[in-house]
Amino acid sequence: MEIYGIDHVEMYVGDARQAAFYLAHAFGLQVHGQGGPDTGLPDQRSLLLRQDAVQIVLTTGLVADHPAAAYVQRHGDGVAIVGMEVDDATAAYGELVARGAVGLKEPERFEAGESVVITAEVAGFGDVIHRLVERHGPRHEFLPGRIQLTAPSGVPDEKLFSEIDHLAICVPSGELEPTAKFYEDVFGFPRIFEEYIEVAGQGMDSKVVQSPSKHVTFTLIEPDLSRRPGQINDFLTWHAGAGVQHIALRTSNIVEAVSTLSDRGVNFLGTPSTYYDALAERVGEVDTPIEELQQRGILVDRDHWGQLLQIFTESMHVRRTLFLEIIERRGAMTFGSGNIKALYEAKERELAHDA
Repeated sequence: MEIYGIDHVEMYVGDARQAAFYLAHAFGLQVHGQGGPDTGLPDQRSLLLRQDAVQIVLTTGLVADHPAAAYVQRHGDGVAIVGMEVDDATAAYGELVARGAVGLKEPERFEAGESVVITAEVAGFGDVIHRLVERHGPRHEFLPGRIQLTAPSGVPDEKLFSEIDHLAICVPSGELEPTAKFYEDVFGFPRIFEEYIEVAGQGMDSKVVQSPSKHVTFTLIEPDLSRRPGQINDFLTWHAGAGVQHIALRTSNIVEAVSTLSDRGVNFLGTPSTYYDALAERVGEVDTPIEELQQRGILVDRDHWGQLLQIFTESMHVRRTLFLEIIERRGAMTFGSGNIKALYEAKERELAHDA
């Protein structure tokens, strides 16, 4: 079983058109297709958004008992399906079920012309599903016969983002180790990093699991209940259980991306000016002038391989759950653990402002 990378994420949302408008006009993702009862997807409406290798499907249930409607009722808008591209969906499904995954949907074949897509589904964490996707032929087709492709619409194709770098996932206390072990034993994702972090009396444990291809990465986080409750606890309460806290979008020019998004009204978590006072001493020389980074609130970290630049948006949801990360890797292969304290302090300020 070869897992190549994140093929797409599917979000269940209360209003797919409204969510698409925000992602298209603020983040530059273009609408490339749609599906619904008229295309063989009963009781739902779905929109396909793309930018380079980033693919996000937005789905709204049209009836109360549709899975998307039930998900939104319980969790609010959020990531419900993480699609992974595999070499053989049928074999991967059988292998994962044999290793202990719960099978949800057996392999199904979709084709149009020379495009063939085979999918299968297994349970992941919480209410999140993993969709196995095998693709053959022209790759512009997403799900032949179910998602009807349309002329791209939205802002001009800017290619601010190239791929989904990783997903950050919050799990209830006591579930971190079993979840990491699940991905290690069932999916074959080794643990590549783990850390305990304390911020302002709050505590959290984290473990990072990654596919052998290095293109599927999950940062798993659980709160330390012996410490003061904080934003991880809030996420788990407001989201009603485990879920994707943020999606990290990879960019090759974070300064340009942040400037563009800011001009379009995207709000980012603030960074205290004191963060930059000794930045050069902590991470070494940065190619981008520190004044530019400070002006935009961009964080910088370093690991053995290079530097990492990142910034986090405010949540766009009323429950203050899911948000986005913009990340530029200048050789770095880890996840900015040195910036986590700054992130959580900023998130605390955002939540305090909403209170």
